[in-house]
Amino acid sequence: MTFSLKMNWFYLSLLSALAHANSDALCKKALKESGVLTVAWVYQGYCAVFLSPLLAFVGVPELDRTFFFTTLLLVPLEVTALILYQRAIKISPLSLTLPFLSLTPVFLLLTSFLMLGERPDKSGMVGVVLVATGAYLLNVHATKEGLLAPFRVILREEGSLMMIIVALIYSITSNLGKVAIQHSSPLFFATTYPAMLAIVLLPITVSISGLSPLTSRPALFGLIGLFNALNTLAHCHAISLVEVPYMISVKRTSLLIGVLYGWAFFGETHLRERLLGSAVMLLGMTFIVVF
Repeated sequence: MTFSLKMNWFYLSLLSALAHANSDALCKKALKESGVLTVAWVYQGYCAVFLSPLLAFVGVPELDRTFFFTTLLLVPLEVTALILYQRAIKISPLSLTLPFLSLTPVFLLLTSFLMLGERPDKSGMVGVVLVATGAYLLNVHATKEGLLAPFRVILREEGSLMMIIVALIYSITSNLGKVAIQHSSPLFFATTYPAMLAIVLLPITVSISGLSPLTSRPALFGLIGLFNALNTLAHCHAISLVEVPYMISVKRTSLLIGVLYGWAFFGETHLRERLLGSAVMLLGMTFIVVF
C-alpha cells in the first residue's frame, strides 16, 4: 500500500467522522422543533435525494436471493435503530448518548461467542474493560453519591439506555450490511440503502406526523441530508481502500467531536470527564477491533 493510498483512507475516514458528527448535531437542533419520526425520515430521505441520482453512474449489479433476504432482515432493524437513535439524542445530551456507540464491538464479542463459540482474546478483554471504564468516567462526578453511582446514572438516563440498544442492533446490522454489500457492490448499496429506509419509514411517519413537517425546514433538513450523504460516500470509499477495523477506529472519532459539539452548541456540562470517558471508550473499541 502506497503512502498516498494510506493517507487517502485516513482522510476519508476523518471526513466520514466529521460529516457524521455534523449530521448528529444538526439532527439534535432539528429535534427541538420537529418530531422524532420526522427527523428520522429526514436523515435518510434527504440523504437519498443526494445519493440516488448517483445510481445512474454506479449501475445495478447482479442481485441474488441472499441480497434480497438479507436486506429484508436488515431494513426493519435499521429503521428501529434510527428511531431510537433520534429519540436518544433528543431527550439526552450528545455527550451521554454518542459514546455508547462504542459498545457495538463489545456486543459483537458477545454475539460471536453465543452464535459461533468464539472466545475473545486478551486484547478483546482489555478492550471490554476500557469501554466499561470509559462509561464509568462519563459520570465520574457522581462518585460523591457512591462508587457505583456513575453506573446508576447511566441506568437513569433514558437516552443512554436507548443508545445502548442501538449499539446492540448495530452489532447485528453491521454483519448483515456486510453480507448485502458482498452480494451487490459497495457503491450500489450506498446509493440505494438510504432510499430503502426512507421508503419504509415514510408511511409510518406520515400516518403519525403528517406530510407537511417533512418539508417545513428545507435549509436545515437539506444540510442534514448533505452531511449524511458525505458520510455515506466517504465511508464506502474508505472501506474499499483499507481493512474495515482500521477505518472504523478512525471514523469513531465522531464520538469525541459529538461531545465537543454538545458542549459548544447545546450547553452540555462536565466536558472534561465526558471527553476523557469517550476517549477511553474509543481506545477500548480500538483494542477490540484492531488488535
